[in-house]
Amino acid sequence: MIDYRLNTFLTLCSELSYTKTAKKLHITQPNVSQHIKYLEQFYNVKLFEYQNRKLTPTKEGYELKDLAIRLKADSKKIKTYIKDLDPEKEKLNFGATLTVGEYIMPNIIEKLNLDKYSISMKVENTKNLLNKLNNSLIDFAIIEGHFDKSKYDTFLFSREKFIAIGSNKFTEKYTLEDLLSERLILREKGSGTREVFEHMLFDNNLNPSSFKDILEIGNMNAIQKLVSQNIGISFLYEKASENFIKNKLIREIDIENFNVYREFNFVILKNSKYKERYLNI
Repeated sequence: MIDYRLNTFLTLCSELSYTKTAKKLHITQPNVSQHIKYLEQFYNVKLFEYQNRKLTPTKEGYELKDLAIRLKADSKKIKTYIKDLDPEKEKLNFGATLTVGEYIMPNIIEKLNLDKYSISMKVENTKNLLNKLNNSLIDFAIIEGHFDKSKYDTFLFSREKFIAIGSNKFTEKYTLEDLLSERLILREKGSGTREVFEHMLFDNNLNPSSFKDILEIGNMNAIQKLVSQNIGISFLYEKASENFIKNKLIREIDIENFNVYREFNFVILKNSKYKERYLNI
């Protein structure tokens, strides 16, 4: 259990308003000010300042924020561990992006000793998983896409091939520009798959609006069914498309000079005391 004043501090870092922080924590605004003043005196640093009338953490404030987030995460982990202590099973509460969660993790979970582990896996997009990790709602995450690695301890989980998929009419070899006349079916913003795709386009001086039309779909099976019906084309990880391609419902589109691989990373809050335990699973 972390000091309640650190909890006030973290809430103020999020809300950037004494009034909103007081309302969210159901305390008075003077209470918020007292908590922050206590921390500033205790650590002998200034934690917040106003820039152009906007409240913002100081450099020391950001440092304390990162440390407090890790402390809160470890505190919650200890509480959960003690509360649910079972000499027979260890709880694994983690998150995975859709590609990992739906197409990679089932085979891995199958190989784990389920008599030893009690597993809870959240399957969401990269943005949501990092938010859950920062708020101690999960212990670690396996994610794709681009994110600020300086805030976390990260370890390579796997490297996966990123491909273009289309209906069975796409039998030729194409350039990326040849496909701009097609409707593009994309994952939602915030997903790692979407970020990887947009970065790939940027490297080729393109963006999603370069295509004829765009559909946003948050489910990869739905995307592939639409692709099989020749509604449009998409870009996904090869792992996610294996079954549809194997069953000849769709095919990989052969694109000149297109050889894209991306990392999937194991991510945990920096300097977590539980890092070695999770890495040794």
